[in-house]
Amino acid sequence: MRTKIEVREVAKGFASDQGRLDVIESVSFSVREGEFVAIVGPSGCGKTTLLNLLAGFLRPDAGVVLIDGAPRPRPDARGILISQQGSVFPWLTVRENLMFGLNGRAPAKTAAIADHYADIVGLKGFEDSYPHELSGGMLKRAELARALVVKPETLYMDEPFSALDALLSLRMRSELLRILAQERHTVLLITHDVEEAIHLADRILVLSERPARVRAAFDVPLSHPRRLASAAAQELRIAVLRELGVDEAAG
Repeated sequence: MRTKIEVREVAKGFASDQGRLDVIESVSFSVREGEFVAIVGPSGCGKTTLLNLLAGFLRPDAGVVLIDGAPRPRPDARGILISQQGSVFPWLTVRENLMFGLNGRAPAKTAAIADHYADIVGLKGFEDSYPHELSGGMLKRAELARALVVKPETLYMDEPFSALDALLSLRMRSELLRILAQERHTVLLITHDVEEAIHLADRILVLSERPARVRAAFDVPLSHPRRLASAAAQELRIAVLRELGVDEAAG
């Protein structure tokens, strides 16, 4: 499987009232095409900054991010960012939100494509609903459909389910896996939830405290559907937590 994303010795910092704040320092890793990689790390370590660098919203101060072997200096439809804040327009219906990114095509065709993706995420029958008429889980599905409808090669996901309760988050993870089984994408997920990373990812990268470096990497050799209570999943969870400085046995 070929390399989709390559990060070489990337560093990023920002000016602050106290001087320069180094956020990311000499980060290197690669992601294969179609791979699902989760990135975990301490709060404030620079996870979102790293994702914005990958998606093209920020430029590195040093090093390079290569997508398909070439720099991508700005965001484009080949890579879509799904953030914590959400991305649907409240004044548009589900169908209209999904059609928004399909400019330049015949209206009848864009409506058919929008309805197809509404169906894929389980929103069939709600195409004419407005965001305020949807439940939290349905709204997240609409956001996911809005990202998928432009057929991106890569999904950049910044804690997309963090605002949901535990049960709804679990359901949305399962929904995401179902969709990815139909439409294969390369996925980069930022999460603070180690169990979420184990549930979804093919590989987990652990970042250090700021300025962030890649502290450890773990393959997740578990087939789907995954039993998070299994001995293998729990052993991996403990190993990742230890890299994050959490030793449950010591508690």
